[in-house]
Amino acid sequence: MRQVVKLGVVLPAVMLLASGCVATRGWVTEMVGKKEVEIDQRVAAVDKKAAEENQRVDQKVDGVDTRLKTTEGTLTETTATAKGARERADTAYTKADETNSRLTRLWANRNNRKEAETYQILFGFDKWDVGDAGQTALSTLVKEMRENPKLTVDLQGYADPVGTYGYNVALSQRRVESVRRYLVEKGIELPRINLIGLGPIAEKGTPNKDKRRVTVKMMVNSDD
Repeated sequence: MRQVVKLGVVLPAVMLLASGCVATRGWVTEMVGKKEVEIDQRVAAVDKKAAEENQRVDQKVDGVDTRLKTTEGTLTETTATAKGARERADTAYTKADETNSRLTRLWANRNNRKEAETYQILFGFDKWDVGDAGQTALSTLVKEMRENPKLTVDLQGYADPVGTYGYNVALSQRRVESVRRYLVEKGIELPRINLIGLGPIAEKGTPNKDKRRVTVKMMVNSDD
């Protein structure tokens, strides 16, 4: 571009030099020199602006590339996190299905069981902790249940009629919970234990000390 501009200025000047006097020629020579300098300066300024613009464009492109790489890294991390969460959820669903299946089998067989043996665990007045005598009886039960995984146990909690009905129902529930906790601590699985608190025993022919109890019934499938 610089050569074209110079040509447009120099060509008319040459024509003047060819047809004019010596003074005119000197003046034209001086003017051409000035114009060349001016043109060079303008062209240099244009080139500088073009270079600066190219640099800004390159910087913007580099910035876009950096953001794209950062976004790709974030998407990769997010995908990995989502995959891990999905795998954990699938594992949880599988365990839940297994538990539901086991409970369904136990519930379906609830009427196909017969009583094999019964224990009475007695408690003190307003007490629900399993005492030494109760632990001795339950240790025998635990041994049999460990040897025969098909055995289950039914726990029925009772209280004497002293006090309010609501309090005695809660007391009977605490007693069966205490027995269940003891069995679980000894390694008996929760699904093999059924329990209910039945509240106070009102019949007069039984001493109150015998009413404060948990009846433990060892059950076995009738098909065994």
